[in-house]
Amino acid sequence: MSSQSVTFENRDGVSLSGVLETPESGTRAWALFAHCFTCSKDTLAATRISRQLAERGIGVLRFDFTGLGASGGAFEDTAFSTNVSDLVDAAAWMEAQQRPVQLLIGHSLGGAAAVIAASELPDIKALVTLAAPSEADHVVNQFKLAVPEIEAAGQAKVDLAGRPFVLTKTFLEDVRGSRVLDAVRTLKRPYLIMHAPTDSVVGVESATDLFVNAKHPKSFVSLDNADHLLSKKEDAEFVANVIEGWSERYLTSAVITGTPASETPFDVTVRETGELRPYQNEVLIDGRRYLADEPVSVGGSATGPDPYAWVTAGLGACTAMTLRMYAARKSWPLRRVTVDLNHSKQHPKDCVDCGPKDRIDVFTRDITIEGDLDDEQRARLLEIADRCPVHRTLESEAAIETRLVT
Repeated sequence: MSSQSVTFENRDGVSLSGVLETPESGTRAWALFAHCFTCSKDTLAATRISRQLAERGIGVLRFDFTGLGASGGAFEDTAFSTNVSDLVDAAAWMEAQQRPVQLLIGHSLGGAAAVIAASELPDIKALVTLAAPSEADHVVNQFKLAVPEIEAAGQAKVDLAGRPFVLTKTFLEDVRGSRVLDAVRTLKRPYLIMHAPTDSVVGVESATDLFVNAKHPKSFVSLDNADHLLSKKEDAEFVANVIEGWSERYLTSAVITGTPASETPFDVTVRETGELRPYQNEVLIDGRRYLADEPVSVGGSATGPDPYAWVTAGLGACTAMTLRMYAARKSWPLRRVTVDLNHSKQHPKDCVDCGPKDRIDVFTRDITIEGDLDDEQRARLLEIADRCPVHRTLESEAAIETRLVT
């Protein structure tokens, strides 16, 4: 997987900072991760779970809520409802980038925000909460000694996890007015609740309340002795494994490009990803996303095969498929085909006084044929390899028609 720093604006024009965790070998679906109260996108839980999911084919955007981490805005000007609207705006930005979010994941108070945001995101197909409170006002327990001052003076400076924050009366009223369980009752989405019975910050009774009030399909998975922040690597890996397996039946891989294959006249679309990788391009083929890039030695980021590697791979795949089809028609016991290839620029063998412009493309192809086949059958398969359509295209004079689209 690859990590890309991104920025986008919320509805108030505040710049929010995020990281896209992108699978390298095709994205099955996109997810959005909401971090815990006064945390950031860079917490161990947010980072590890997002990257683990990306390694399993689920791309993730994790971002900082307004006033936290690298995002703009002042924390004291925000409330719980700000987190909810930030989530909705993040999903809208992903949609505009043709990366529609199907899976919503929220940790702690971010889980409560995710529950409410889901009601404003009709395209969300599944929801996961991790150590989430059943009501947002549970967070008041973390600064309850400062509540009288907040109510009397309108705000107070409090210490949360060793860091100072200014909490306002507006924030207090906002969390008290949230109705998380009401949102759960009308969720009508597949819902996975994950919680540790020994969680000392948000008790497991919150998970019970969420589960009892949710409609089916709903699931509960115990996080055993994990701490509230999911700071252990093995706990993050467990969470990612469960989310991947549980969500697979609900996510629709056909929509990850934003343009279903049936609605585009083109077989392949290649476009620059932008951001911080100058040569990185996403390759969209039949509803699946891959990456093309250049090696680091020429200024690329090596996040995907270079263009010639793509061509070489096409020749290898076509060769293997052609042999498989031929052997199937003949009912030959072909067990496996392996094609190893190289591409290089060489001078023709009969070239005299060759210069740089006289070089030609040479593809070297070694074919390994496994199965109970005799020498005559193997020799025939080697002949058939040269009939591979891509092989014939590379040896012919192909025509390329180019148009400038405005």
